[in-house]
Amino acid sequence: MLDSATELDMQKLEAFGGRMVGLLNDGFLALLVSVGYRTNLFETLAELPPATSEEIAEAAGLQERYVREWLGGMVVGGIIEHDADADTYRLPPEHAAMVTRAAGPDDLAFFTQYVALCGQVEDRVVDSFRKGGGVPYEAYPNFQELQAAETAREFDAKLVDTWLPLVPGVGEQLQSGIRVLDVGCGRGHAVNLLAAAYPASSFAGYDFSRDGIEGARAEASALGLANVRFDVKDVSELAEPEGYELITAFDVVHDLARPEQTLAAIHDALVPGGRFFMVDIQASSHLHENVEHPLGPLLYSVSVFHCMTVSLAQDGPGLGTVWGEQTATRLLREAGFSKVEVEHVEGDVFHVFYVATK
Repeated sequence: MLDSATELDMQKLEAFGGRMVGLLNDGFLALLVSVGYRTNLFETLAELPPATSEEIAEAAGLQERYVREWLGGMVVGGIIEHDADADTYRLPPEHAAMVTRAAGPDDLAFFTQYVALCGQVEDRVVDSFRKGGGVPYEAYPNFQELQAAETAREFDAKLVDTWLPLVPGVGEQLQSGIRVLDVGCGRGHAVNLLAAAYPASSFAGYDFSRDGIEGARAEASALGLANVRFDVKDVSELAEPEGYELITAFDVVHDLARPEQTLAAIHDALVPGGRFFMVDIQASSHLHENVEHPLGPLLYSVSVFHCMTVSLAQDGPGLGTVWGEQTATRLLREAGFSKVEVEHVEGDVFHVFYVATK
């Protein structure tokens, strides 16, 4: 409680009040965007000329009263345009380019689904604030499906042609034939993409999630891939000395219960001169250097609601989403890697790329 003698800077108070009002508006608007995304309303609007709520609801196969109220939120939120005279609604193509599935990696509306998901575990996160521990991975409904859909868009657009060339000479090695392992592979889409692109190489994917591995195997079977295998395995205990020329990890190490042990196991599993290609979250390990990060609030929030707490639930260190380049580089060197290079892709503010050589 403020002391009655405390003198407030009224200009600062008013500015922060505006900030809080904006936060509340956008927080609830994110939920409406998620609803529109899940019900294909954005896709419907993108295909229609300016239309009434009745026409939009009919085209989407939804209830008009709900659609009309949702449209109201989209209009006042600046996402959809409204012609008051004709009582029609229009999704501008510039907005469709960021809220429809056709936008691929530029589809930012996809991420609003995580807002609703995090809300479902808020009580358990609050309990962890008070008692310690964390929220286990299995407490998140449909998380793996969401993450698989999210990363698949990135992998399809960038893995082979943009990300992989950051590892010098690896394309030629893969063409000739090497052994590759992906740790924390989830549903295995990245591994399957690489296996299809480089049939002379052999690929393996490990994850602790049985459902994830079953999904990975199903996709590999559907693609007719004979050079890939998937296994349920604790990646901190690989026990495969010098078994691979290349090991990859995509946005997974900071979530782990034993990240340091896992990095050491990865080092041991590489042949001399082998490379570990780690894609993770672009951020600094120092808070003051993240103040201007365009995704800063999102990253710290995701950490509290998922990445950090999932690790703590397994008695892990809880590195968190924003463990940062400095910590990641240090842990890679401590794991025994003789050379660690940090790469960035122009225009990508979300990912950072580590090439660590044994």
